[in-house]
Amino acid sequence: MKDSFAPAAGVNENFYSDTRGLVSDPVPFTKAVIDGLAHGGGLYVPAHVPALLIDEICSLAEMPYSKRAATVYRAFGVDLPTERIEALMESAYGDQFDDERICPITSLDENTHVLELWHGPTSAFKDMALQCLPRFFSASAEALRERGELDHDFLILVATSGDTGKAALEGFKNAEHVRIGVLFPDGGVSDIQRKQMVTTTGDNVQVWGVHGNFDDCQTGVKNVFGNEAYAEKLLSEHNVTLSSANSINWGRLMPQIVYYISSYAELVAKGKVEAGKPIDVCVPTGNFGNILAAWYAKRMGTPIEMLFCASNENRVLTDFINTGTYDISERDFALTPSPSMDILVSSNLERQLFELSGRNAEAVRGWMSDLREKKCFRVDADTFAAVRAEFAADSVDNETCLSTIKEVFDANGYLIDPHTAVAYKVAEQLRGENPVLIASTAHWAKFGDNVYRALHGMAPGEPLPEEAAALSGCQLNELIADETGQHNVPANLATLDAAHVRFEEVIDNSTEDIEHAAAAFLGKTN
Repeated sequence: MKDSFAPAAGVNENFYSDTRGLVSDPVPFTKAVIDGLAHGGGLYVPAHVPALLIDEICSLAEMPYSKRAATVYRAFGVDLPTERIEALMESAYGDQFDDERICPITSLDENTHVLELWHGPTSAFKDMALQCLPRFFSASAEALRERGELDHDFLILVATSGDTGKAALEGFKNAEHVRIGVLFPDGGVSDIQRKQMVTTTGDNVQVWGVHGNFDDCQTGVKNVFGNEAYAEKLLSEHNVTLSSANSINWGRLMPQIVYYISSYAELVAKGKVEAGKPIDVCVPTGNFGNILAAWYAKRMGTPIEMLFCASNENRVLTDFINTGTYDISERDFALTPSPSMDILVSSNLERQLFELSGRNAEAVRGWMSDLREKKCFRVDADTFAAVRAEFAADSVDNETCLSTIKEVFDANGYLIDPHTAVAYKVAEQLRGENPVLIASTAHWAKFGDNVYRALHGMAPGEPLPEEAAALSGCQLNELIADETGQHNVPANLATLDAAHVRFEEVIDNSTEDIEHAAAAFLGKTN
């Protein structure tokens, strides 16, 4: 295999190429962030993955989180001044987080460590990236305007399985030269998640429910991005081009790399891990971006040995990692207690396959074509061996997910959400001798109905008792807090009942319907 750390001959190592080999001229970070999706449908990847020495990684523990992030960004050669990067990081990771450590680690025992990624303004891990991306998006646009390379505005179009949407809305609301529209599967997110989105404030935001599941939303949005005629219409009629805040945007992925590098430094500083000794990382995984970020952290030098991919009943990634075949041709879409992972088409797997195939863009093009046309692809033997060397995977059924919430609470007095429960159980099933870092991706109060079921020994989907069913999501969280003593519901979740519902429109999931809705939104905000 080719060296995946080195850029192609003649390519600036700080630039970005794409996974399908269709971008003729690599672009700097600022352009990759603005574009979101590369020309030809591929995803931007760094021409060079920088390396950090173990001493450099461990020294991060001596810095506030914002400076840790700035250090990683500088390593990737972001084409903005150093002082500008540091100022953006200080703004991104400031008082909007309810813990000055930003993403603290709770150790349940000497070898089980929970990385709490939900202390931001929407109480989900997406805040870690989506407080950062909008700031870099605006800074990148400003830099391009100063260079005379940009004279239009943007429409950020986001498909969400629950958490990305609100985090993106919160990050981009009232941003200059940007409007943002979010689509979520109607009936496919929790009551709290829905209320967070439909009550969003800001003059430049729009939210739509969509008939269908998340994959329908995501496919529709991807098709809109791929429609060149529609792009020309937006530019000519509204002076707007499309961009993305989903994890297909490299600007979403890079902030996630930071917290895995940072976490290793924290574990060493706390005496939980000896510097240089390996840990394993377990991530509840749907769209593959979060676990891919851990892989990039490993490639940069963080001593991570195995990456545990934790799936719910939508176990397409587990099956792929265990077989080398990605097949959704006859796979049913399951609704689970962990809806943010209810995904069958995992966009960021494309980046991972590009890296593990020796950056073979031709192979990636073939696999993605097979997935689009046949709903199935199989990687070659060498790439599959590379996957197996880096990843292990398992899945958790709905019943086990809920029982794990109760198990962890009874044993540790620590309340977790269903996505974290999936990761906790898979970590138990796959772990060896290494300490395990478990990515906790949401506060439990975002999924109070299923946390209630878990604590009361109820089956998944079983109707709540009449007295609980009559409560709003906020009221149910209050009841759970009273029963468990976990009075830590973030204010942004506790006050949703009093927030004004602004968006109630539900649209069909076809490309045409999404395009019509987006154009109508732009017409209202021109």
